[in-house]
Amino acid sequence: MFAGYKKYIEHGDLVVAYMSRDSMVPLMIDQNETYNNKFGSFKHKDIIGKEYGSKVVSHTGKGFMYILHPTPELWTLVLPHRTAILYQADISYITTLLDIKPGSKVIESGTGSGSFSHSLIRNVAPTGHLYTFEYHQERATVAAQEFKDHGISDLVTIECRDVCKTGFGLKDLVHAVFLDLPAPWEAVPFAKEAFKQNRLGRICCFSPCIEQVQRTCMALSEHGFAEIKMYEVLMKNHEVRTMSAPTVADAIASTKLILSKKRKSREESQKLEEAANANEAEEVPTLREIPTMTVSKPAAEVRGHTSYLTFATFIPVHENL
Repeated sequence: MFAGYKKYIEHGDLVVAYMSRDSMVPLMIDQNETYNNKFGSFKHKDIIGKEYGSKVVSHTGKGFMYILHPTPELWTLVLPHRTAILYQADISYITTLLDIKPGSKVIESGTGSGSFSHSLIRNVAPTGHLYTFEYHQERATVAAQEFKDHGISDLVTIECRDVCKTGFGLKDLVHAVFLDLPAPWEAVPFAKEAFKQNRLGRICCFSPCIEQVQRTCMALSEHGFAEIKMYEVLMKNHEVRTMSAPTVADAIASTKLILSKKRKSREESQKLEEAANANEAEEVPTLREIPTMTVSKPAAEVRGHTSYLTFATFIPVHENL
């Protein structure tokens, strides 16, 4: 499902039921099952055969939802959390700076809830491979089953291992390494062995505390990594609103109207009556309908720190690149 796309929904498919931006759930389509929510009941058999992206109405006719094809981005929003996860802001930045592309071989540690794993697998497909490591046996088992259920198990190898103590068991193989560990500096020497030794490689360490960043940078420098840089990815919200967009003509008409009202307030009611009787009342300019425009205003403060991203470049040990 995650390695390719299909047009029609079938029995056994994993789909994302979309009610709103803040209300989405994963569903495994089973022709004998029914999904219930506040809008009513949705029978899976009525969904089978429809195109992905279709709008389906509840049995009461008072509500609806959209059936979306699963993607790594959507899976990140609906997956069952077993650990804290990476979100798209960090994921997109990491995959870009690690230069991960189809055919790449990548190490990830730890697997956690598999949020980043799905994006990595999509990026390295169809000829690359992800080697992901999780020290917690139960989480590793659940993740392995998810990869199988999602049809991507041939693109990933998952192993329960404490890489800080025993390493990755890989040498001269991968193009990129991602470490989401409490002590990533302990895994740096093993990561150095895992890189393809005759070409440049990239490593990223995901750490919530600046003290972890400092120790990681020291370890990277000691083991010959270059271009060591740290980044922090923050989301800035923009408030979108509609406001009037007056033209020059509107401004002139508005000024004339204000001046006219002030003048009339000084002339007293008698003069206005005389002017009306003589049909000489001064024409009062009126405002035209003022057009509007949509604008955005950025938030004054940027919050939502997740972790620091420390990147470095592996330098080939062979003379011939």
